[in-house]
Amino acid sequence: MLILALAASCGPAREDEKTPPPVAPIHEKELVIHGDTRIDPYYWMNDREDPAVIEYLEAENAYLEAMMAHTDDFQEALFDEMKSRIKQDDESAPFYSNGYFYYVRYMEGQEYPVYCRKKGSLDAAEEVLLDVNELASPHPYYNVGRYDISLDNRWMAFTVDTVGRRQYTVMVKDLATGDIKETGIMHAGGDVVWAADNSTFFYTSIDPNTLRYYRINRFNIQNGQEPVTVYEEEDETYYYIGVSRSKDNRYLMINANATLSNEVWMLEADDPDGEFRVFQPRRRELRYSPVSYNGKFYILTNHNAENFRLMEAGAGNTGISNWREIIPHREDVLLERVELFDDYLVLQERERGLRQIYIENLLTGTSHYLPFEEEAYTAHIGVNEEMSTPVLRYNYTSLTTPVSTYDYNMESGELTLVKQQEVLGDFNPDNYQTRRFYVGARDGTEVPLTLVHQRGVELDGNNPLLLYGYGSYGSSADPRFNINLLSLLDRGFVYAIAHVRGGQELGRRWYEDGKLLNKRNTFNDFIDCAEFLISNGYTNPNRLFASGGSAGGLLVGAVINDRPELFKGVIAAVPFVDVVTTMLDESIPLTTAEYDEWGNPNKKEYYEYMLSYSPYDNVSRQAYPNILVTSGLHDSQVQYWEPTKWVAKLRVHNSGDSKILLYTNMQAGHGGASGRFQRLRELAREYAFLLDLADKI
Repeated sequence: MLILALAASCGPAREDEKTPPPVAPIHEKELVIHGDTRIDPYYWMNDREDPAVIEYLEAENAYLEAMMAHTDDFQEALFDEMKSRIKQDDESAPFYSNGYFYYVRYMEGQEYPVYCRKKGSLDAAEEVLLDVNELASPHPYYNVGRYDISLDNRWMAFTVDTVGRRQYTVMVKDLATGDIKETGIMHAGGDVVWAADNSTFFYTSIDPNTLRYYRINRFNIQNGQEPVTVYEEEDETYYYIGVSRSKDNRYLMINANATLSNEVWMLEADDPDGEFRVFQPRRRELRYSPVSYNGKFYILTNHNAENFRLMEAGAGNTGISNWREIIPHREDVLLERVELFDDYLVLQERERGLRQIYIENLLTGTSHYLPFEEEAYTAHIGVNEEMSTPVLRYNYTSLTTPVSTYDYNMESGELTLVKQQEVLGDFNPDNYQTRRFYVGARDGTEVPLTLVHQRGVELDGNNPLLLYGYGSYGSSADPRFNINLLSLLDRGFVYAIAHVRGGQELGRRWYEDGKLLNKRNTFNDFIDCAEFLISNGYTNPNRLFASGGSAGGLLVGAVINDRPELFKGVIAAVPFVDVVTTMLDESIPLTTAEYDEWGNPNKKEYYEYMLSYSPYDNVSRQAYPNILVTSGLHDSQVQYWEPTKWVAKLRVHNSGDSKILLYTNMQAGHGGASGRFQRLRELAREYAFLLDLADKI
């Protein structure tokens, strides 16, 4: 049935009118399953090749520009302010690997990094591996995925995405001559790894239709032959496969991943033409991660251990029946990562929402934890490429402490600050205060809440406050320093992170309690944290803002359907909001792979539960807060039409006078703009949206 929605044409909005762009004539889509009928009037937007769709997106961008034109000068000032804090000619902390020190540096005024190395000493001459600024010059978007150096230090293989859809081409650079060669390999994943023969590398292929990582291929740069497939994943629920080389360089490892399980295959790195063999056959809900060490493997696994435990097995007997426990499971501690050195074992753990680093001397059996003193922080194991060293590289940060890289001598106990992120200007961390609370949710669960604000802020309920959340895939929203956030804090904002269920802050149970048929816990936790902040005088509903991206966009979208009156404004970045339609469409990237996260709506129980919270399906006639939605035309994770349809539907049903705006980056994907200053301009727009609503311009 042909209907007219809002208007009959789709031309760009005139700035003087400042009215939402009209929607073109559309065919409503009838979606029927389980005896239930849903009508989607905006389904036609699901075609990026349709000129009318592109015209509509451009009209939305023009409307946003018109509605925010009064902030143009302020956006420019914000951009200059944030840019002025950045040390533009900065470089990363160098790490040592196979005879070279590797690092990344930026040049004054340039958008992209320069990858470099020095042989043997930091005083040696610099060798530029890749100047991404030169490579990116013909492209509006350019991203180097990963790279690997052959063990003879002669060849560099790297992957490049020039669209933003995370489909890479593979390039090879001869580091002796400087020549960059095209391999002809396209539709690759971001990873690439050399075998020990220095002529063969392995890489992942992506299905160009579903964007599922499904093959591992072998390519020899010397023989001129086509790539050879060495592994193909047929189970569509195994959505990501990758290939890597073990830290001791003995093995090539293929890791096939589903949401709840994985399977590892291995091959000696000096036998690239050999056949991979399975480490331990896949089992439902079994996850394991083996690390090669001195003729055996240490294995981090959830086998009979929800929060994981550490096992070991001989290299010739890697099946699960041969695993022997080294560190047992603990109900209150999540084991996240293991790092091995010749004489030391290092574990990254998480307890009560905060990370810890455990160190054990494998020769003496003595052990200790690194001390961290802030109330809320993030610490994690850094880049440690060498086995034969007593020095551990780790990183530390908090909402008030810039990112800091440390070298810790596990033998002597000496701690060296290698590099701390430099903040130009008059930044003083003592001017800010960070706090960690445990908020009592409606079901009695304690939800961690971390916040930061200027020291001495008055708890009179009048502070503008930005509350961030994510809560999916077991991804934890750890408190990290954000140099750009100072532009909000210095204008009186409080910033808070709600560590809602669905993440992994409090272990695997925290994740399980925020997924599938428990998903509403994620939304309730966020609302309960918002009400805690209001009741404790940090803010009020006319000064409270929310933000979330991707699955975090789903979070804020569901929350404003339930409690729109709680928030003055919302930023939803690349939001996953049309949950039911997407999860019913197996042709869309990631759909079947995510049944274990969201549920399979082909089953009525999951369909009905998903339908009860899907932000797009639950838009209703009520007054919504001000909303800024961002999207990327080439997004491979959340297709652009989800936020586009959501905005159109919100406008029709909004009974208030709030602004509902959409910005689509027509040259990027899920991560937005690729250049560092381009990203700052997008952020300046978002901050101007918030500060305008908070009367802080």
